[in-house]
Amino acid sequence: MPSPERPIYLDYNATTPVAPEVLEAMLPYLRDEFGNPSSTHPYGRRAKQAVERARAQVAALLGARAEEIFFTSGGTEANNLAIRGVAEARPERRHVLTSTIEHPATERPCLHLERQGWAVSRAGVDAEGRVRVEEAASALRDDTALVTLIHAHNETGVLQPVRELAAQARGRGAVVHTDAAQSVGKVPVDVEVLGVDLLTVVGHKLYAPKGVGALYVRQGTPLKPFALGGGQEHGLRPGTENVPYVVGLGAACELAQGRLAQDTAALLELRERLWWRLQAEVPGMRLAGHHTERLPNTLNVRFPGVRGSVVLAGAPEVAASTGSACHEGGETASSVLLAMGLPPEEALGAVRLTLGHGTTAEDVDVAASALARAWRGASGQAGR
Repeated sequence: MPSPERPIYLDYNATTPVAPEVLEAMLPYLRDEFGNPSSTHPYGRRAKQAVERARAQVAALLGARAEEIFFTSGGTEANNLAIRGVAEARPERRHVLTSTIEHPATERPCLHLERQGWAVSRAGVDAEGRVRVEEAASALRDDTALVTLIHAHNETGVLQPVRELAAQARGRGAVVHTDAAQSVGKVPVDVEVLGVDLLTVVGHKLYAPKGVGALYVRQGTPLKPFALGGGQEHGLRPGTENVPYVVGLGAACELAQGRLAQDTAALLELRERLWWRLQAEVPGMRLAGHHTERLPNTLNVRFPGVRGSVVLAGAPEVAASTGSACHEGGETASSVLLAMGLPPEEALGAVRLTLGHGTTAEDVDVAASALARAWRGASGQAGR
């Protein structure tokens, strides 16, 4: 049974546990196989082989070539390398196109470039949380160096029109990057289908450890490293490779490739069960985001008349999150929900519920009842 110390975990978009198969793959490189991949003796050669195997595993999941995969410490580093690296490699082009709903790991590098003199355009989204392709395409310029657009939004799970915009952007000579941290391992992600030049992968979002990620770089893409050091990762990401974690990321990608279709169907069924149960117990509940163009595991719901943070506080059996930001003096609604046109008082009612491999039908039922009970209690207090 769930307890305040071991609640039902519905926050898989925040992070995932390390899969047992991933841990097993890592253990030899945390114990006996400690070699440096740059060393030429047997210890180093075995470490190098492990890194290259992982590179091939990541590439296979993305429909890429192994030599186009570069390991990083995670999504933030990969996004910075993609965004700042392209901008600095193309000084003759001084424009970047992004959206109003990007993760801080994308928005902050764009803001940095803006402060350095680059022009940055931010395309808006519609009421369902999808970037308006026409608006974004009309913002393309002859000096656009880079288009960077999130693939699946971390709060709403909404899949963005990366493929549609990429075709137009590359036709204007722009490089295209997508942060696919949330989508890799949950839905099919193929770099050729998307038509992107750069794509970010994050280990701890797909059952690998925290502290490891990768950047897909299409061969020939102009990219300047912002860290200087040795020649590892062809100089794009210098520093001794984190072999155990790289191995873990490779194992997680291979695992995801083998069970993607099965997992998608199972998560979708559980998500819809959760949505049905909540609707039945909470009159007036609303969904935030597109009904179909969405990750199979993600449900962003709005509890009427009560803040999402209050609902979660009243349901300690459930571990989930809101998109709002708490600070001294109050609580600020999620910026993505505000960008979708929701009034702040409605947006503050949002709770993000995200499912994963460990979620069961029983978990869904218990969580729905607990959240509904917390909402009834909070709304009753508010009415007194």
